[in-house]
Amino acid sequence: MPRNTPYPPNPRPARRAYLTLALATALTASLTACETSAAAQGTAHTPTGRPSAVTTQEAQLARLAQQNVAAGAPGVVVRIDKGNGPAIAITRQAPWTRADHTLAASDEFRMGSNTKTMVATVVLQLVAEHRLRLTDPVEKWLPGLIPNGSAITLRMLLDHTSGLSNYTYDPDVLKAFTGQDPRQWTPEDLIAAAVRHDPLFVPGTGYSYSNTNYVALGLVAEKATGHSLSDLIQKRIAKPLHLKNTYLVTDSGDVTKSPDLAHGYEPDAAHLAPVLPAGTPAGTAFVGPARPAGYVDTTRINLSTEWAAGGMVSTAQDWARFDTALMSGKLLPPAQLKEMKTTVAEESGNPNRYGLGLEKKVTPCGTVWGHDGQVPGYSSWDYTDNTGRRTVSVFTTTIFGIANPKTAATNQALLNAAICTMLDKPIPTTPTPAPTDS
Repeated sequence: MPRNTPYPPNPRPARRAYLTLALATALTASLTACETSAAAQGTAHTPTGRPSAVTTQEAQLARLAQQNVAAGAPGVVVRIDKGNGPAIAITRQAPWTRADHTLAASDEFRMGSNTKTMVATVVLQLVAEHRLRLTDPVEKWLPGLIPNGSAITLRMLLDHTSGLSNYTYDPDVLKAFTGQDPRQWTPEDLIAAAVRHDPLFVPGTGYSYSNTNYVALGLVAEKATGHSLSDLIQKRIAKPLHLKNTYLVTDSGDVTKSPDLAHGYEPDAAHLAPVLPAGTPAGTAFVGPARPAGYVDTTRINLSTEWAAGGMVSTAQDWARFDTALMSGKLLPPAQLKEMKTTVAEESGNPNRYGLGLEKKVTPCGTVWGHDGQVPGYSSWDYTDNTGRRTVSVFTTTIFGIANPKTAATNQALLNAAICTMLDKPIPTTPTPAPTDS
């Protein structure tokens, strides 16, 4: 469609990335279903004020983590901090993965789209300093880079109401995302890939999740300050909070050399094909050394396609510290934190709402704030209560390894249980999965 033709009347469904469409849909549907079934079926619970309750909940979480691995997930990390004692930390991994790395709760993970919360924090800090305005058109900071940039504001980039196409859908970017094309992508390359495709709607009239928005924001932050985004994150967030294992990947070498980086895996071509979304280009497959159980090791894929949209590396403990500082007002003044928590509706039928780099998520045990992220070999869910005192992280060392119905169900049960434990709520009962020999 030529760019000067009318906008399509209905925005296409928004998703984190082309390859994660099936998984994101499954998890959203599963969460909604679990919320309903938890209310209908009741829950198993021991009063949380007694030591036995903690022991029981930890045992339930450990059982659910093991079920997730038994169903096919290569590895799982769960960390929960209720703000009133030692954190709960649980790790489980498939035996074959130990030849690569012994998984620990302190391991570094690629954080995927959780990155957006940190980038949004930097942008809102600059707003508080009057160096940026949420009403600034993107054209002011990136002249000529984005078509119709005079109609797209920084707020629209932050809450995904810009209408910009997601560059991750571009076939060339997809090849890089899977490791088939190892070349280095610049932020400008990614935006160029996005604007080759028509906008989804008139700016400000819809919602569609797009990595393009946050790559543009990263460039705006750099233009406004004269500093690299990596340096801005270190100076403004990581160093003040003593996040020693948190950094933005800026090239293909500064992450895979870390001895503390958990290995990530994706199904090989034969096992990937059945769980790919309809319409995925033929030949789509992840590149990496072969591993048992039908996996390839994707740890060394060059993810220069992520940057401000998904390029952070961190640990569960570091990210919890960030969430706590953010929600308790240590990183943003009240006015900017309020803006961050001002939300718009997501896709039709999705109960969650999106703020400025922060999602308001509905769960079986209540509403939480945070984000999720998926990049090859890594899925992460990080949430906190409204005060930031309670935090939870659930990491798995795959995206598509948990995309089949059985593994997706055990993953969702684990995520629900972890969130409920964080909130001191009963863990929803879930049926015991059938035995598996995977």
